[in-house]
Amino acid sequence: MTALAKDSDSRITIQKFGGSSVATPSRLKRIAQKIAQDRERWDGMVIVVSAMGNTTDQLLSLAQRIAPAPSGRELDMLLSTGENITAPLLAMALHEQGIDAISLTGLQAGITTHGPHRHARIADITPTRILSALGQQAIPVVAGFQGATKELDITTLGRGGSDTTAVALAAALKARQCEIYTDVDGVYTADPRTVPEARRLMTISYTEMLELATLGAGVMHPRAVEIGETYNIPIWVRSTFGKDDGTLITRSVVEDRQRVRGIAQETNVAKLTVYGVPDRPGLAATIFEALGEQGINVDMIVQNIARNGLMDLSFTVAESELAHARPLLEKQCSILGGKGIDSATDVAKISVVGTGMMHTPGAFATMFRALANEGINIQMISTSEIRVTCVIDEPSARQAVRALHKAYELETL
Repeated sequence: MTALAKDSDSRITIQKFGGSSVATPSRLKRIAQKIAQDRERWDGMVIVVSAMGNTTDQLLSLAQRIAPAPSGRELDMLLSTGENITAPLLAMALHEQGIDAISLTGLQAGITTHGPHRHARIADITPTRILSALGQQAIPVVAGFQGATKELDITTLGRGGSDTTAVALAAALKARQCEIYTDVDGVYTADPRTVPEARRLMTISYTEMLELATLGAGVMHPRAVEIGETYNIPIWVRSTFGKDDGTLITRSVVEDRQRVRGIAQETNVAKLTVYGVPDRPGLAATIFEALGEQGINVDMIVQNIARNGLMDLSFTVAESELAHARPLLEKQCSILGGKGIDSATDVAKISVVGTGMMHTPGAFATMFRALANEGINIQMISTSEIRVTCVIDEPSARQAVRALHKAYELETL
């Protein structure tokens, strides 16, 4: 990532405002007032914005009314317009505060991307126009969630991609920190809407936050956390209009090293199973290579050896990918001589995360016992050094999260 800022200890901050924060003209005006106040503390500010409210969902719905499976390129062209509306509106609101500001698309901000449409990754940032604006004491307002390939095709970075834009810009500009403003006042031990007793964490490590974000905690985009860790960018998660300090995502966290830090849930999950395929070397590679070539990410994988040299293979994908994944799997099953496939969308992933997991005997067993006591059956299990994830029936997800939060005594943090 090209870093053109001259001072590695620069007093520049990046502030990102999510969709709920910019949902209405009145909120845009309030944000402009907030930026005007914060500006006194910094030598330079760069603002990144999401689309207003539910604009992205509305654009997706509109596209599907035209074409059930629109091309990725055209969908990216459409979805990127949401942020392109927010950025100039906020720039106008800043002008009304007497602040010089300029709105920039991802392309104008110098963000180069690569990879598939809808899930592109940032390859490089050449923030020439941003630095020019900062040099003139202006505030750049950058449309998040987007960039452009070397061929100048517009691409988007996936749901929550404005977080990634913000942290990547912080790295490229060598900013002091990145502030993610949203409708919650930090990172919690569980979703407060599910567990009213959930507690806000003062700090959390990149590693733990990455696990939680990957496993369904919607407060941060996983790629943003990865970039933050790579470039050691302190990331604050704060409420847009609240007064609390929020949660600091940083490299090392001293507090509660021996404890579970959070419970994550993900309900937009689909489970696919291919039955009765020959148990021979290279079979799994054939199946997953076909999915990977189409940009379909596979998560949990369970392989069961059946009798007579046959096996069953189950795995999970995002529910939004099921319509693309199932036909591919049916084709591979036929080629490989399998007996059939099955899919289910009434499942959820429940995860327990914390660096203390590896140092606490019985930490995994606590999860299994808590679910058993609630009569919740486990369909799949996946573990790492700092988390354990179970696939269960979706209707039991909220009950499971509450039970696990209580079992690990997270309300006492």
